[in-house]
Amino acid sequence: MKILIVLTSHDKLGDTGRKTGFWLEELAAPYYVFLDAGAEITLASPKGGQPPLDPKSSEPEFQTDLTRRFQADEAAKARLANTARLDSVRQQDFDTVFYPGGHGPMWDLAEDPDSIRLIESFVGAGKPIALVCHAPGVLRHVEGPDGRPLVAGKTVTGFTNSEEEAVGLTHIVPFLVEDELQAKGGRFSKAADWAPHVVRDGQLITGQNPASSGPAARKLVEVLAKA
Repeated sequence: MKILIVLTSHDKLGDTGRKTGFWLEELAAPYYVFLDAGAEITLASPKGGQPPLDPKSSEPEFQTDLTRRFQADEAAKARLANTARLDSVRQQDFDTVFYPGGHGPMWDLAEDPDSIRLIESFVGAGKPIALVCHAPGVLRHVEGPDGRPLVAGKTVTGFTNSEEEAVGLTHIVPFLVEDELQAKGGRFSKAADWAPHVVRDGQLITGQNPASSGPAARKLVEVLAKA
């Protein structure tokens, strides 16, 4: 089982002067789900090398057993410091791709031609893909084999408008994940704010928020095991 994890390279939170990046729990939880399942993991990002961590995600209130495990794992941190450049990875070398969130992906991966082509290649090859929290917004320009938006007619989830409002970034982000997925024809499903919620529709697995990242990864492993 070979799994590609795609992280953001974007570290600026709009014009606020604050930093952003990927959300630690959304990498750490899936990373260990995959590792403990015996998967071979490759990390990639648009620029390669060390992707930016959203500093807020390493604050004490957002720590979990798995984020602490990751921060103490020298092998994991070395792998994170040396992500492959996104334009160098090929769908043919992997069984699936997983996109963690954080606000960063909304600026770079959502508009990145390499990311768009990569996801479309996985879909075209009949392989499952999974995205959590803000990362489902990365699908905004992705098309299915029929040329329609990939999410059109599919049940999906992602960071909700009310969750974005709760963190005070509704007017900072370039778009709202919930609104965008609906605008592209997706049937948006959601649970209570911050509750774990994972949706599978065919090849596409999406998770609502950080708490959904581990469950989404487990669902992806389950799908791969049945393939």
